[in-house]
Amino acid sequence: MHPFDIVAIAVYLLLMLGLGIAFGRNQSRREFFVAGGTMGWLPVGLSVMATLFSSNSFVFYPSAAFGNSLRIGASLVAFALMTPVVIWVFVPVYARLKVETAYEYLELRFHVSVRTLASGLFVLLRIGWMASATYAASVVVSSVMGVSQTAVIVALGVVSVGYTMLGGLRAVMWTDVIQFFVFAVTIMITLGLILSLTESGPSEIIRTYFDGREGLIVDFSPSMVLPYGTWVILIGVFLEAVSAFGVDQVAVQRFISARSERTAQWGAALNLAAMWIVIPGLLMIGIGLYSYFNQHPTELGTGTMTEILADDPKVADRAMPEFVRLHFPPGLAGLFLAALMAAIMSSIDSGVHSVTTAIVVDFRDRHFPKLRPKDERSELRWIRLMVLAIGVIAITLACFVGPLGNVFDIGKKLTAAFGGPLLAIFVLALFSRRATSLAVLISVLISTVLTLYLMYTQNWFSVWFWPIGFGMSLVLGFFASFLQPAKPTQYTYFQIMRTRKGTP
Repeated sequence: MHPFDIVAIAVYLLLMLGLGIAFGRNQSRREFFVAGGTMGWLPVGLSVMATLFSSNSFVFYPSAAFGNSLRIGASLVAFALMTPVVIWVFVPVYARLKVETAYEYLELRFHVSVRTLASGLFVLLRIGWMASATYAASVVVSSVMGVSQTAVIVALGVVSVGYTMLGGLRAVMWTDVIQFFVFAVTIMITLGLILSLTESGPSEIIRTYFDGREGLIVDFSPSMVLPYGTWVILIGVFLEAVSAFGVDQVAVQRFISARSERTAQWGAALNLAAMWIVIPGLLMIGIGLYSYFNQHPTELGTGTMTEILADDPKVADRAMPEFVRLHFPPGLAGLFLAALMAAIMSSIDSGVHSVTTAIVVDFRDRHFPKLRPKDERSELRWIRLMVLAIGVIAITLACFVGPLGNVFDIGKKLTAAFGGPLLAIFVLALFSRRATSLAVLISVLISTVLTLYLMYTQNWFSVWFWPIGFGMSLVLGFFASFLQPAKPTQYTYFQIMRTRKGTP
């Protein structure tokens, strides 16, 4: 590490803490949880993108493209299909019902038990996601810096939890905005450096990438084990995205913080635009790295690039950190590490904050209201202690999540079993007047257990478990609802849209 790199990293971390201190003044519960409901479309959109894009994504998109799976680019189509659903279905429902968490809606539609189950699934999903996302990027940071993964995880976790405790959602969202621009600029600089060091033009880079390799862009083979198959990306990533952006408290909390329903919808549209900038950039990095190491294969192993990948497919995960370590000039390596740290911290801060919100609102306030302090100052102290506790749990898990699988599979294995059934609850609630509380509870519990069982007994590509978990919950929940009489409701999607006006 050059001194310039250390300075770049130190300045970045101090800036994040400084924002937490600046926004920590005059805090209230509403300010801490939803930034007073005053956020504009820019911080809403970029914060959603920076948070749910995560450090996993920063690592696995270049890695997948470098290997043989440019097919992951089909996820852009899935995100484009997801966005209208979020804009016209989920955002209006939350805005018009004026809920604090997404799961409050489920109590209105069903029963408090369904709200509790859904919020519990979210808490498990998000803690697992935080751990896997933190671990994934810490692999790269530790290899470039030459320090242990545990030290990286703990250090970044302490900073993230620190500014989250101090500044609440406003600090989290504005740090996410800064973090988005940090890794967007880093992507452009990395692409420029790869092009300058690769001894060929863009057309030659592309020719080298596709030479002798098939099925790199699309592969519609109906295989359950094919990594990044086009069918599973289109179906599985679409469901994962609707769950993440539509019913996950991380995204919902940002939409709720917007000053109006229209502002939240513009924020959701900006999130899609930001994805269409960042994801192609990361995929092009993977293509460029393949061309570069094809010309300099000895920097990764012995033999040709094709032979190296055949002998060790995981070499794709090492390509980007090796390039940074060997070729980034002083200062720029620090910027690259700051970008990775930004991805890690945006995962931790938002996850910790949203999990705390769910625990306080859906569990403490709903089930143990006597525990809520009477004055605002004591309430803030209670909330900040909860942020600290959740942060410690997430950071501890991140230190031990490695044996579960590779960079991509870790996140999917820890979230698919919970995210699919969670989405099914909301779909049944919004679009089936026949759905009942007991049927939803039973179907979700059975589907979660079965998905976990299949996950650890079948060698299927991990993204398939999203449609499996979602589909089982949806079908079981719908047909089980016919076993008991339906109750009248005023909270299906069309009823809400018809009876409650939105805010411009």
